[in-house]
Amino acid sequence: MIKKLLLLAAVVGFTFSASQAQDRKALRLNEVMVTNTNSITDDYGQHPAWIELFNSNFGPVNIRGMYLTTDKNQPKMYSIPVGDELTEIGKRQHVVFFADSMPNRGTFHTSFKIKPGQTIYLYDADGISLIDEVTIPEEILADQSFARTQDGNGEWKIRKGTEADNDYITPSSANIIRDANHKIEDFKKMDENGFAMTIMAMCIVFSSLLVLCLCFYGIGKIGSAISKVNKMRSQGKVPTDLGSVRETEHDSGEEIAAIIMALHEHFDAHDLESAILTINKVKRAYSPWSSKIYNLRQTPPTPTRK
Repeated sequence: MIKKLLLLAAVVGFTFSASQAQDRKALRLNEVMVTNTNSITDDYGQHPAWIELFNSNFGPVNIRGMYLTTDKNQPKMYSIPVGDELTEIGKRQHVVFFADSMPNRGTFHTSFKIKPGQTIYLYDADGISLIDEVTIPEEILADQSFARTQDGNGEWKIRKGTEADNDYITPSSANIIRDANHKIEDFKKMDENGFAMTIMAMCIVFSSLLVLCLCFYGIGKIGSAISKVNKMRSQGKVPTDLGSVRETEHDSGEEIAAIIMALHEHFDAHDLESAILTINKVKRAYSPWSSKIYNLRQTPPTPTRK
């Protein structure tokens, strides 16, 4: 059982190492500057020479344990420290090493310096597999870099740091800088005052509002039809489709007014309700001369003569 576990661990480790090595093969030396007086500075404010690496993978790569050197007979001249999280390069990203022969200043400070005519080598962690190399031209001057025409690919050329033909010096950034969009520039020339841009923006906004209104109107119609279908189903009437539900099912205004008047007459006629006793006042013409008590019931006696 233990042998099987050890064998499995060995296979997993070998597979992981092989995948790491395969990813590291896509690393490239991308740009080099030998004499630096006006370019980037290190953490100590100095202007040392620098070497740029580029990860051409579409995934991150950890470069810990790899080697940089200027002597092919000493491939392990500078070992990239293990344990620094900054040694992981993101996909299509760059990292810069300062060739100042001061490795005690940090992870990205090499143990050697560079000069024109030298060759820089990048080895894998085994110190045997050569990944990339570049020879610095003898004619390179101060504040000039030796860089690829494209990141991780293309030919090498000396860059003087001018704007002509994207001849920039680009430490820790893309070698091709797209600083302008020709379509935008052409549009600016055609529409100097911005009227066309304003009209286009307003058309986009109002078109979006119109689409939203149509969407809300359609959603309302669908919701109303669904509610009518549910109402008909509750009454035992099952429609075949939503189109069979029509607006004519609503009561007209005259019908609603007649129902309201009937209810009004019904609730105001209290004498017709069984739970309410109503006493109606009887109006009669009364006169004391019409009362029977004042009528003569007997004829008065005739007076006698004596």
